[in-house]
Amino acid sequence: MPYYPERKPDPYAEEQKRIEEAAAHSRRRRLALAALFALVIVYSLIRLIAYGADYMSSRQASQELQELYEEPTQIVTAAPTAAPKAQPATAEPRQETPTPSPEPEQEAVLPPAAYPDNPNLVVSERFRKLRKKNKNIIGWVKVDAVEEPVGLKDNTYFLTHDINGKKNANGAIFTDSGINLYTRPYTIFLFGHNMKSGNMFGRLRKYKESAYCYRHRIITFDSMYEEGTYAVFAVTEISTEAGDSNYFDLWSLDSTKVEDRQNALNKLISRSIHTRMLDVHPDEQLLILVTCEGKDTDRLVVAARRLREGESENNLTLPPL
Repeated sequence: MPYYPERKPDPYAEEQKRIEEAAAHSRRRRLALAALFALVIVYSLIRLIAYGADYMSSRQASQELQELYEEPTQIVTAAPTAAPKAQPATAEPRQETPTPSPEPEQEAVLPPAAYPDNPNLVVSERFRKLRKKNKNIIGWVKVDAVEEPVGLKDNTYFLTHDINGKKNANGAIFTDSGINLYTRPYTIFLFGHNMKSGNMFGRLRKYKESAYCYRHRIITFDSMYEEGTYAVFAVTEISTEAGDSNYFDLWSLDSTKVEDRQNALNKLISRSIHTRMLDVHPDEQLLILVTCEGKDTDRLVVAARRLREGESENNLTLPPL
C-alpha cells in the first residue's frame, strides 16, 4: 500500500478562515443595510405619495369652495342668523393674566361694538352658500396668492382635518374657538399649518423678507357678517412657552382693557422684524395670523389692522416719529 506523507500544517489556514468569515459577515451586513435602505425608500415614497395626495385633496376642497365663494351675488334681505357657538379652546390655551386688585379709578375698557353696516347680523349671500356646504365656515382669508375658507369648531380639529372634515395633514385655517361673533371682534386670530408646499400658512414665512412683506402687506379677511381689508404692521417670531427669553403672551392682544391692549401692541411692534410700518391704536380691529416656526412652542406672527376710512395700500398712516 503506497505511503502518503502527512501534510504540513498550513500556517495561513486560520488567517484565511478568519478572512472568509469576515467577508461573509460583511456581505450579510451589506445585504441588511441594503434591505433597510430599500425599506426607508419605500416608506419615504409612501409618505411622499400620501403628502401629495393630501395636498391635492386640500387644494381641491379649497378650490371648489372658492368657486362657490366667487359666484356673483345679489343683495338679498334675510333674517338674522345666530352666530356659531364657540367651544372651549383645547390648543393654544389662553394663559389668563391674574386679575389685579380693583383700583380707585376705573380702567378704560373697549365696549362691545356692532357691525357698522350689519347691526342685525345678516349672513351675506356668499356665506349662506358656503355654510350650506359646511356650517363650520365663518370666514374667508386671502394672503398673497393663497385664498382659504376659515373654520370655527375647536382649536384642534382643523389641525388634522380639511375644511370639509376629511383627515388631512394640511389641516385648514381656523379661528380661535373662543371668538365672539355676536359683536364685531376687536381681535381675530387665524391659525394654520406652515406647510413646506406653501399651502395654508406656508407662505407666511416669506413675510420675514422686507421686499415681500411690503409687496404683500394687504390681507383681506371677510367674515360672514362683513368684509375687511387689513395692512400688516408687525412680523415677529415668538415663543409660547412662559419663561422663554422670547416669550410673548399672544392672548394679551385680545384684551379689551385699553391700557393692556396698548402695552401688548407696543411689545409686539418693538419685536417686529420690520420697523415703523403702520400707526395702530388699541381700539382698532386687529387680524393676527399665526403659524408654527422652529420648535413646537415657537410661532411666527403676522399682525395686521383694518384699514381706516380713506386709507389705501398706497396711502397708509405711518406711526409718528
